[in-house]
Amino acid sequence: MKAAVWYKAKDLRVEEAEEPSVKGAHDVKIKVKWCGICGSDLHEYLAGPIFIPEGSPHPISGQQAPIIMGHEFAGEVTETGEKVTKVKAGDRVTIEPILAPNENGRYIDEKYNLTELLGFHGLSGGGGGFSEYTVVGEHMVHVIPEELSYEQGALVEPAAVGLHAVRQSSIKAGDTAAVFGAGPIGLMVIDALKAAGASKIYAVEVSESRRKKAENLGAVVIDASTEDAVKVIHDEIGGVDAAFEVTGIPKVLNQSIHSTHTGGEIVIVSIWEGEASLQPNDLVIKERTVKGIIAYRHIYPAVMELMKQGYFQADTMVTDRITLDEVVDKGFEVLSTDKSQVKILVSPE
Repeated sequence: MKAAVWYKAKDLRVEEAEEPSVKGAHDVKIKVKWCGICGSDLHEYLAGPIFIPEGSPHPISGQQAPIIMGHEFAGEVTETGEKVTKVKAGDRVTIEPILAPNENGRYIDEKYNLTELLGFHGLSGGGGGFSEYTVVGEHMVHVIPEELSYEQGALVEPAAVGLHAVRQSSIKAGDTAAVFGAGPIGLMVIDALKAAGASKIYAVEVSESRRKKAENLGAVVIDASTEDAVKVIHDEIGGVDAAFEVTGIPKVLNQSIHSTHTGGEIVIVSIWEGEASLQPNDLVIKERTVKGIIAYRHIYPAVMELMKQGYFQADTMVTDRITLDEVVDKGFEVLSTDKSQVKILVSPE
């Protein structure tokens, strides 16, 4: 079959790979329909390895680079192991790609996203969504409701990140928030904040097209290239209740901190390529709280219910659709330079 294989930073090859087969009793084979290019994928392409195991295999996947990429995907079940009861051949499914300890078709730990063995199917080996077929565990599949398309199914994973970030925050209905970075995850956070009842949401972004998308979602947009976001927010409302950092840029982390009022909260959503510095007194004297989130847990069903209500829509998030053969030139290379792009979906067909 055809697959996009990561060898090292800036070396992603679309090539022939062995088609995977069902071997375990709880295995599920998927024919991939759509797979999104994630910010994490882009980090791996430009500066990896980060999650990609190199030098020794991942303890759950048993694989190391070179690996097939792609973890935001949906597809059709074509075959199942003998003990699979959750899905059957022909079902339309979206994949929860977290690699964590599991048995009998279920994750073992309640907070499985916090395991020390954390990995991701499509980043840590085991196959991936940038391919024609892949095999995952029964614990990783969720049936897509009839009301949702395969494209929506491919957006469940990034939407889960945004919704988990908001649910792990202290946001309450009527609170105010600022989202620094209106890329794919930032836009998902904005929609999740709307669902949570935030009364005012600022979106801080340099890209005009991304600001427009954030504005269409109901956010008050701030052009970070020409305006002092912290000053604007404090002049208007005296600081937000919560700020969400979704850029991975050190100076933006500090802006996120300063955008909150006394006692405010900062949620770090982005994955970082390097270190960032901050002045602890900015937290101490104002009694601010900083917390980080990684991925999600127990949230896919809620995401899909919200999608049925009109949140996290492909019409808002998807800016291009390409084939697997185009994934490097029209996918990763474009995303690394063109900030007007938000979510690019890839079809293996």
